[in-house]
Amino acid sequence: MATMTGHLAMTNPSAWVQRWAPLVRKGGAVLDVACGGGRHARFFAALGHPVDAVDRDPAAITALAGVPGVTARCADIEGGPWPYPGRTYAAVVVTNYLHRPLFPALLSALAPDGLLIYETFGVGNEAYGRPANPEFLLRPRELLEAVGPERHVLGYENGFEASPKLAVIQRICALNKPLTEVAPNLKFFLNS
Repeated sequence: MATMTGHLAMTNPSAWVQRWAPLVRKGGAVLDVACGGGRHARFFAALGHPVDAVDRDPAAITALAGVPGVTARCADIEGGPWPYPGRTYAAVVVTNYLHRPLFPALLSALAPDGLLIYETFGVGNEAYGRPANPEFLLRPRELLEAVGPERHVLGYENGFEASPKLAVIQRICALNKPLTEVAPNLKFFLNS
């Protein structure tokens, strides 16, 4: 078996994803976008969620073959059609990946009670290594602007991170409902 490198070698779920995972509707379907080796697909499947995982790297998809609860698909989500038209998910998870034209598709893929859990590199990361190209670095507050006022932001961070490597990271967890719909039931939502 070939040794996995780069994004395929990551095995531990992101702490940000783990933090918000308990809020994903029990048994709700999860979409892992640009899944790499499938660390988040495996994590959510182990929690009992059916998972669709997509990546353009055939090796990434091969790494997920046979994982119970995971349906992996090899697709070029930047150059080809969106592979999940009309599908909605209890959570859409994106880490270490940015292709701005996908924001509308990602948000449309959220069920009415769905969570967007997104984490990737931000401007300033070029001082610490890759990615350094501005095309792959979020501008300050860009994720906040992308989710818009139609969604309630449960958590947002933008700043320096020392571990697992020096980096500038931006992350968000947003519920696909405005605050006016969430507030009356927030206690119930957070305890369900």
